[in-house]
Amino acid sequence: MDQRLVMAVNAGSSSLKYKLYRYEGLEVVCGGLVDRIGHDDGIFKLNYGEEHLKEILPIPDHDKGVELILDALLKKGIVKDKKDIVAIGHRVVQGGKYFSKSAIFDEDTEKKIAELIPLDPLHAPAHLMGYHAFKEAIPEATTIAVFDTAYHQTMEEEDYLFPIPYELSRKYDCRRYGAHGTSHRYLAEKALGSYLKGQTDTKIITCHLGSGASLAAIRDGKVVATSMGLTPLGGVMMGTRSGDIDPSVSYYLAERLGISPSEVYDLLNKKSGFLGVSGISNDTRDVEEAYFKADERAIRASNLFARRVADYIGQYYVRLGGCDLIVFSAGIGENSPFYRKLVLDRAKEALGLDVDEAANEKAFAGKEALISTSESKVKVAVIPTDEEKMIAMDAVAAYEGRL
Repeated sequence: MDQRLVMAVNAGSSSLKYKLYRYEGLEVVCGGLVDRIGHDDGIFKLNYGEEHLKEILPIPDHDKGVELILDALLKKGIVKDKKDIVAIGHRVVQGGKYFSKSAIFDEDTEKKIAELIPLDPLHAPAHLMGYHAFKEAIPEATTIAVFDTAYHQTMEEEDYLFPIPYELSRKYDCRRYGAHGTSHRYLAEKALGSYLKGQTDTKIITCHLGSGASLAAIRDGKVVATSMGLTPLGGVMMGTRSGDIDPSVSYYLAERLGISPSEVYDLLNKKSGFLGVSGISNDTRDVEEAYFKADERAIRASNLFARRVADYIGQYYVRLGGCDLIVFSAGIGENSPFYRKLVLDRAKEALGLDVDEAANEKAFAGKEALISTSESKVKVAVIPTDEEKMIAMDAVAAYEGRL
């Protein structure tokens, strides 16, 4: 029996998410989380079949987090030898202009990610810490970096440039990069295989709608436009992020509130979106509940979100010259018939959409479904995303020398 395993890793500044796959067939073996790294009350979680292990203990750094993961896998007999983990894929948010696909995590890749820290000061250092921790523990494993931005590198200049002095765009690499590329890529490939098989000149709009949200316009499997910008703050309204706003809002708020640019940036990133508009929560489930209790701010927040998403769908319909399929995914897109309907109601007249209400209501909790009727001019589907599997697939490709 093939004992080889593949690991997908998502390292944050104080967390490590992980999922382990069998090499053959990429069947999920287990997954879990190391949280509150750097604290005495750190959290270690392992989900294996019906078993859900949770421990509270000091976790001083990422090295200790990796040690906990590997020790648990060995003690539970999930892994016979840590060397059986032959390939490891690390999610990296920002690949800048350097990476249009996943890359072997070597000295050059590490150097370029370090150079990109000014573009992603929150995530990039954490990704490097996660890489080093696993490299120290399993130096023999083939290790790759899978970039959120890579899939969007097919955009044309007029789609990624900002209308600022061009020399600043060039000197500081100040442009649209997008995010969630691994998810959009998975959704596009799944859509092409399941809903547009054999079709040529395909036009897809993918809606990754979660606490972080982005849309992409995809033609023949390649991104032509995406909603997030220089950072994940741009685009549609999100859980705590404002999305696109008039740039002068930042200056105006700084002047009126007497706060610094960094404090305004923090406000737009962490205190806006659903949380800021509703005054209730960044969690759309809480806002949805309040909506049906006729809470005015919840209604306002929900309608604003739906309008912003619908506006982007309309924009991308024009950018693509039509659309064959709209895909909903991620936490909201996969699990909220209410928000899908709210969005689609705002786009249906212009795009000729006809939604099967019963099918929409049944599509949640990991269920894939076509929710448009045969009368609809554009197909609409719910497809659960799987970024970790895409990371694992690229890790296998790298191990086999196909990357």
